[in-house]
Amino acid sequence: MRIVVDAGDITRAQVDAIVNAANTGMLGGGGVDGAIHRAAGPDLLEACRQVKRVNGMRCPTGEARITPGFRLPAKHVIHTVGPIYTSVPNPAELLASAYRSSLELAVANDLKSLAFPAISCGVYGYPVHEAVEVVRGVLTERRWPLDEVRFVLYTRDVYEAFRRGLQDLIGP
Repeated sequence: MRIVVDAGDITRAQVDAIVNAANTGMLGGGGVDGAIHRAAGPDLLEACRQVKRVNGMRCPTGEARITPGFRLPAKHVIHTVGPIYTSVPNPAELLASAYRSSLELAVANDLKSLAFPAISCGVYGYPVHEAVEVVRGVLTERRWPLDEVRFVLYTRDVYEAFRRGLQDLIGP
């Protein structure tokens, strides 16, 4: 599996699926979630509305759901919810679950490439350097049957943190 770290706009990623750092309602919001909904068009919102609720949530924290990508270059969007850093006793466990659930959903749907943002590192307040260590753990816990996992990071500081933190895993 090739690991790539890029700076840029995840909505333009040429992969089978992009991962959306969603909220539990999956109806759009700010940051990457809003950008993905805007780029995919109104059909994404309608597809998210069709996702069955579990305990009042379409996607509980640490889980993932998949929808079509509609107007995006990616054929699918995998929606996952990371933890709000200061709101749970063990945010690393939930963040790992969000990344792991996304990878598992990609594998279950026979996808070969996907692009992640920095889940929970924006308004959810997860420290980027801690998040990179969680990501590293999930990527190396087993052999994932994917061709490429890409991290597409919007700000230079987050890009640099992921590039440094995953440097030995990044493919040519």
